[in-house]
Parts: sequence; structure tokens; C-alpha cells
Amino acid sequence: MSCVYRSPAWEKMAPRAPRGLAPALLWGLSLFLGLPGPVWVQLSPPPKSSSPTEPHPCHTCRGLVDSFNKGLERTIRDNFGGGNTAWEEEKLSKYKDSETRLVEVLEGVCSKSDFECHRLLELSEELVESWWFHKQQEAPDLFQWLCSDSLKLCCPSGTFGPSCLPCPGGAERPCGGYGQCEGEGTRGGSGHCDCQAGYGGEACGQCGLGYFEAQRNASHLVCSACFGPCARCSGPEESNCLQCKKGWVLHHLKCVDIDECGTERASCGADQFCVNTEGSYECRDCAKACLGCMGAGPGRCKKCSPGYQQVGSKCLDVDECEKAACPGENEQCENTEGSYRCVCAEGYKQIEGICVKEQIPESAGFFSEMTEDELVVLQQMFFGVVICALATLAAKGDLVFTAIFIGAVAAMTGYWLSERSDRVLEGFIKGR
Repeated sequence: MSCVYRSPAWEKMAPRAPRGLAPALLWGLSLFLGLPGPVWVQLSPPPKSSSPTEPHPCHTCRGLVDSFNKGLERTIRDNFGGGNTAWEEEKLSKYKDSETRLVEVLEGVCSKSDFECHRLLELSEELVESWWFHKQQEAPDLFQWLCSDSLKLCCPSGTFGPSCLPCPGGAERPCGGYGQCEGEGTRGGSGHCDCQAGYGGEACGQCGLGYFEAQRNASHLVCSACFGPCARCSGPEESNCLQCKKGWVLHHLKCVDIDECGTERASCGADQFCVNTEGSYECRDCAKACLGCMGAGPGRCKKCSPGYQQVGSKCLDVDECEKAACPGENEQCENTEGSYRCVCAEGYKQIEGICVKEQIPESAGFFSEMTEDELVVLQQMFFGVVICALATLAAKGDLVFTAIFIGAVAAMTGYWLSERSDRVLEGFIKGR
């Protein structure tokens, strides 16, 4: 149930609406039907196991308590806000332990988007009220009282699981202080120790692979790294090796690289060759000229690939174009690496598998795309422009240009009276 300010007498008698949509609807329905008391729904406790995307309920409870304690710190100097603090504390009890302060703190405990926090607060609100009014003195640690003892979501530090068993290494120093106990502080987890780098063992009390004990006493262990290829060692030097990592062999307290390529331990494909590396090996592809090889390049081939021939110690490309390789007409040979191809000779293109001569289009003139009638109109426009120019010059009294003008007019008149002009005009009249 939600906490409300109930100092006035009439508010103490009023039923309180629960938080949450479904409980609020049932509460309102009970009032509407006139039932003797509100209908309450007991919400199921949170599941013991959480999905990977959800925080463990213990972490949610811890966050709720941390936020609650911050709210207490924020309101430590507040009062009822009525202006007469002495009278209010005399009549309404002290603000420090009042329900008004509790309500103000609870209102800010969960952020709006934190669904898990709101859900847990819904389940535990009555417990929080009980602790606030009755249990603070005997159980001042709200986290221990609420999350561990009452809701049983958490365990004390250094323990894990439903029964709060000690982590490996003990509850005082889980995992020896050199690892993380899975599920520590919660009612879940396996208690397995995830050790820091360099440490190993059930409780991280030993040095891990590739590390040695540099220092050890009753409470502390210092692990330092061995020399590179050493899996176990007595010190940091190359000659301190006791056991080697994979790909190395121990020889006089030193780890020597195993040549997998020379000892037939490597497993490479037929068209690959082996390259030894420190502690391992690599398989690399042979050259294209090789059918099997002993190393890189065309000079390390076991046999030559088709299209290649042995020249000295190397497999070199055969130039098939030295022979008449292309039988088609107007074809020419083009040599490629390890093969050849037939292409059409210059000036030819392939159409349906045959090389035919390319047709080069003739260069088009400026008036090539115009119809004959359009050319006639263009000629008439040109003559019209010339005549207008001559008329302008003749109007100035120049006898020479006047004579040319009269001749041009006579020529145009004869052209229009010709058979060609009649045919053009007839075409325009008919709407061509």
C-alpha cells in the first residue's frame, strides 16, 4: 500500500488506494459495488532467477535502500513547513520521525523509468512503514533488515546462494581477495571464483598458468609472470622453466620452439606449404603456377600447373598465342596467366559468337535531320533577312544597293512563282 499523510482524524479512517493499475482498478470496483471492504490482490514475490537483461532482485533492493538513505540525508534539516515548528512538533510529533518525512522520501526513491524499483517498492512498502515506525531502534541497518532478513533477496557480504553459504576462501576474504565470487551477496549464483589474471585454483589461492609465486605469507600471495613460453616456472628467467606451453619443448630448463613443419606435426592442404612460427605454424597457399609446393614462389613447385612449364627450376607461364590458338575468323589471341583467350580483332565486335566488322556511322551534317520542307522555309527566311538588309541600305539613296535590292526582289518573286514554291505552299495549306 502507498503511504499517505494521515495526521487528521478523518484521514486515519479513510481506506487507502493501493499503487499499481490492476490493484487500483479492483479497489475502485469494490467501492462501486458497495462491498464491505476493498478487494486486495496479493502480488507474487519476485522470481528467484532473473533474465539476463534484468538486475538481480538483491541489486534492485540495494539500490532502493541506497536511494532511501540519500532521501533521508536530503531531508535531515527539513520541517513541516507550516511556519511554527515548535507547535507542529508538539502537536504532530517531530518531523524527523514523522510520516510526512517518510512520504517525501519514498516519492523520490525510484526513477520514473525504473520498473523493477517500483515493483519492489510496491511489494515492500508496508515493511518499510513497519521499519520506519517500529524497527529503527533495534534494526538500524535498513538493508540488512529489509533485503536480507525480511525479503530474503540478499546475503551478507562473502556469502551466496539460497542458504547464504560462504564463498570459497571464506566470507572474510572470498576468493582469497584475488577474484570475484559468483553471486556474492545475493541468493543466487554458483559461488565459483573468477580469479584475476595470474591467479588460479578453487579459491584463487595459487598462481595460474604462466605465473610463479614471487611472494607468499599467511594472508597474501603475489604472482609474477614467467618467461614467455614457460607454462610453469620457478622464476622470471628463461632458464627457470619447469613446464612449457603448447608448441614448445623443455630442454635444460629452457623452452625451445618445436618446428612443426620439420617434424611432420603440421597438417596443411595439398596446395599449401607450412611456415613455422613461435609455438605454432601457419599454412599458406602455393603459387598459382604450382601443383603442390615446398615453399613460396614458382621456384618451389613440386609440379607445374596446366598452362605452365618447367624452365630451369621455375614454373613459368606458357604463351599459347605463339601457336594458332584462335580458329575463328577475325579473332586474335590474348595470352593470360596460365591460359589465353580469343578476342575480336580491332575494328570488329562479337555478335552471337561471331566477330563482325563494326559499322562506323557517317558524320551527320548540320541540316541532316531536317525535312525538305523545313529547309525550304529556312531558305525563305534567309532571303527575307537579306532583302530587308538591302532595303535598309537602298533607303539611304545608294544606287548600287538599290539595284541589288531590286534584283533580289525579282529573284524571290521568280522563286515563289516556280513549281517548287507552289508545291511547298500547297503542303503548308494542307497542314503538312
